Amino acid sequence: MKTTKLFNYILTLALLGTASSCDLTEVPVDTATNEAIFGSESGLEIYANSFYELLPDTDVGVFQIDDNSDLVARNGVDTYLAPNALSPITSGGWSWSELRNINYFIENTEKSAVSTKNHYLGVARFFRALFYYDKVKRFGDVPWIDKTIDVKDEETLYGKRDNRFDVMDKVLADLDFAIENITLTSDPTVTRITKNVARAYKTRICLFEASFRKYHISYDKGPTANKWYEEVVKEANSITGFTLHEGVSLDKAYREMFIARSAFTDETILSVALSASLQVFSSANRRFISPTYGNRPSLTRRFVNTYLNLDGTPFTSKPAYKTTPFVEEVKNRDLRLKQTIRLGDYRRTENGVGVVAPPNFSQTYTGYQPIKWSYDERFPYDDESRNDNAHIIMRWGEVLLNKAEALAELNKMTVPDWTATIGALRKRAGITGATLTTPPTVADPYMVSFFNGKFTNPVLLEVLRERGVELIFEGLRMDDLKRWKLGELFQEAPMNGMYVPALGEYDLNGDGTKDVYFYQGTKPTSTTPGIAFVDVSPSTAVGRLQLSNGTSGEILWNPGPREWADRKYLFPIPESDITRNPALGQNPGW
Repeated sequence: MKTTKLFNYILTLALLGTASSCDLTEVPVDTATNEAIFGSESGLEIYANSFYELLPDTDVGVFQIDDNSDLVARNGVDTYLAPNALSPITSGGWSWSELRNINYFIENTEKSAVSTKNHYLGVARFFRALFYYDKVKRFGDVPWIDKTIDVKDEETLYGKRDNRFDVMDKVLADLDFAIENITLTSDPTVTRITKNVARAYKTRICLFEASFRKYHISYDKGPTANKWYEEVVKEANSITGFTLHEGVSLDKAYREMFIARSAFTDETILSVALSASLQVFSSANRRFISPTYGNRPSLTRRFVNTYLNLDGTPFTSKPAYKTTPFVEEVKNRDLRLKQTIRLGDYRRTENGVGVVAPPNFSQTYTGYQPIKWSYDERFPYDDESRNDNAHIIMRWGEVLLNKAEALAELNKMTVPDWTATIGALRKRAGITGATLTTPPTVADPYMVSFFNGKFTNPVLLEVLRERGVELIFEGLRMDDLKRWKLGELFQEAPMNGMYVPALGEYDLNGDGTKDVYFYQGTKPTSTTPGIAFVDVSPSTAVGRLQLSNGTSGEILWNPGPREWADRKYLFPIPESDITRNPALGQNPGW
């Protein structure tokens, strides 16, 4: 699909004779006749295909966004969180070329005589909503532009930004138009924008906006939040044709969605299809597994503790949970844990030959090593960007979580609602017990502490537990922290790993062979072939592993200093753009 997308985009630009625009003052001049494009349905379709470039890039993928969240330990610190790294000088993203492309299409299609034009207008307005949603998340107030700007229109070119809440009202109107007018309800390739795709995205966007209005109290928009939560529930209830993927066995169903070359249409709502034959790939294996290419993302123990036991009870309800070694703590847990990280009987292959694959400390910092998006075969995927597994962008599991969170915030969660959302997700994860059909009445103290005491509603806390577990490495966690106004967790959440009772050798997968040797001082010797040596000597240096109690305790990774300040809820307007148009102003604190 990616190649087709790029081809159609290039063809469209050639027909239109436009040039790319990076700010509001650079306005391309149309040189080709409109009739070839706007006088036929095929022309409208070709042009509309260019909008797909707004979907997430597949090389880095949605799978890398969570590397900067509170749930993941990673190599180094991103510019967003590194002290003094983000500024108006280093900021970017104030680009408007995609918007002009969309508005040009809308203006001309509205005048077209093609009978099916409203479908394509719906697609265009869906992408305009997506464009503005991303801009508002990033910058807050932004100029609302719904026309092709004339080079002489100085009032628009040099105007002020519009209030972000007014812009989001217009985003909602665009989504509603798209839902009403897109005629394609389903797509067997799950790569096209359909009515259900627009509905699913509406649940995501409205949930963000509802939470932002509720928890960012300085804007005084709390009373308007419920309207947006209601929209989430309404639209989730309108989506048809999807169910949770269960495959042939529950201990494989969750992960197989993310390593399938063709997306499973039972749960996937939108994806980008990659192709080895067309040389269109992602770099999932390299970014998760390579010790040098990617961020070496690893789950933190703080997060892994939130995975329930198979009987539906919290793992943290066990008295000794803090000192339970890895090989024991991962037993009898939510089946998504073994489908998200290496543990137990996980095996990989090298040129088709099976090999035992415990957590590899040359690739992981915490011991909780991800496998969710990565192929099990080493060659060539670990060393080259050759992944051709479908890039999932939206799925039914997220919609269920969006609906459940909205219902919990509205205090409208019923037993049937719980069973059909959180209960269904947990059932697919192999969990049993009352939690499948009974909403909780007492808040789990671990989850209250996990969110710094921000949430105390027991139902909401369980929904948020489920959201983290189900959607890890799907690129939503950073937005979640921002909309909940929990940015401090970007800085405060510990990058902690498995518990090590004492220095020495450990078997991490229970097969009787030692896999790792934790030591301090001089590197020891071992008779175990291939064992990994991990130096945990006391040190305050960046890039070192420590044990929390000196010679025992949780592994602690030091990637370098992280800095949070509330001004980071919004990116600064790039200095170069303010220079062009001083009326834009700057975001607070920058």
